[in-house]
Amino acid sequence: MANEFRHLPSVDKLLSQERIERLLSIYPHDLVVDLVRQNLIHARLSISQGASSPSLDGIVESVCSMVNEMAKPSLRPVINAGGVILNTNLGRAPLSHEAMEAMKLVSRGCCNLEFDLDNGVRGSRNVHIEALLCQLTGTEAALVVNNNAAAVLLALTALAKRKEVIVSRGQAVEIGGGFRIPDVMRQSGARLVEVGTTNCTYIYDYEQAISQRTAALLRVHPSNFRVEGFINVVGLEEMVALGDKHGIPVLDDLGSGCFLDTSSFGLMPEPTVQQSISIGVGLACFSGDKLVGGPQAGIIVGKKAIVDRLKRHPLARVARIDKIRLAGLAATLVHYLKGEALEKIPVWRMISMPLDEIEERARFWVQALGNLAQVVEGKSMVGGGSLPGNTLPTRLVAIRTRGKGANKAHVLARRLRLQEVPVIGRVTGDVLLLDPRTVLPEEDEIVINALKNVT
Repeated sequence: MANEFRHLPSVDKLLSQERIERLLSIYPHDLVVDLVRQNLIHARLSISQGASSPSLDGIVESVCSMVNEMAKPSLRPVINAGGVILNTNLGRAPLSHEAMEAMKLVSRGCCNLEFDLDNGVRGSRNVHIEALLCQLTGTEAALVVNNNAAAVLLALTALAKRKEVIVSRGQAVEIGGGFRIPDVMRQSGARLVEVGTTNCTYIYDYEQAISQRTAALLRVHPSNFRVEGFINVVGLEEMVALGDKHGIPVLDDLGSGCFLDTSSFGLMPEPTVQQSISIGVGLACFSGDKLVGGPQAGIIVGKKAIVDRLKRHPLARVARIDKIRLAGLAATLVHYLKGEALEKIPVWRMISMPLDEIEERARFWVQALGNLAQVVEGKSMVGGGSLPGNTLPTRLVAIRTRGKGANKAHVLARRLRLQEVPVIGRVTGDVLLLDPRTVLPEEDEIVINALKNVT
């Protein structure tokens, strides 16, 4: 073992190797030296456990691999063929071409983010988005922050700190990732007052709970679960009428948010932002990167006097949206105003995609695989905390692996994930399933090439 330790090269010898010298010409000296020392420490540990000393070339190769791996971005584009349109793990909503171009344009250099070009003085970043949201939803005022969690926290902090907010017990929910409404209440400084039961809440429950300390009534849309059977949910109209009677605003946390009628695509009706505003809520909060189909954002719309209070609150600056996402969101909203959301916004392109088109594309994929695959019936999910339990009919490409056992299907799925552009499918039993609905038609060639590479 002692002889093996003596075979290890010194740090200086490794640094004098041609490939390491090339790294030193590109990367900081301390970084390269640190990686060299890490490799030597690892080699000594391996020798102490009975392994042989690695060769000089082996250590050089290891250092070069580590540097190259560190320099390679870990965040990469993937193809979502798993059948969930809004897959949180895969970044939720893919953006329209116009949204991506708008984001690219403002990221190239300076822009008029907070500069009034007419008067040559400081302006507000909110002016680039507020008029669009007012026109689209019929609201009096609007504000955009970095996500919907921030939007809800800002609203509660600005309006109800050290006061009470009444919410149905069935709506004191967790929306995923440990984000719970009661926890947000505590962070905001507001006191949660739960009324009713898990399955039944009535308007008199809210009325009996109103006190001089009540700052708001909160409606939380259960966007990622459903309660069925013996239930009673107070309608938003009743809540607004009660709030008006007592001079208390209703805050509507819509979650995913939606501008279009989902029932026209065979899905359950999802409450739209326009409906909330027309009913008269004080504020409605929702995400920009779910059913809206834009970049991550938290959108707040409502009555001007209330929105203005949020704009003036210090937390609004903490949670403000950046110029790149602001540009992408504005471009996405324009699609709705122009009536082209179904043609331009990928989420709605996928939701509205005709079944015969999906089947045609699935058969095109199968042709690339010969007798290894077939087209089968299946279901797509909307996902992203939207329309729980709702599915859309689809056609799947089912790839049966040679041999038996689910492990072979998982191996094939992994090989697809390790392609230059990873393709993400799902495994059921011994079959790998790919769903064309969640893949944009312009991505078909990438999927077919990946399938040819791994089968």
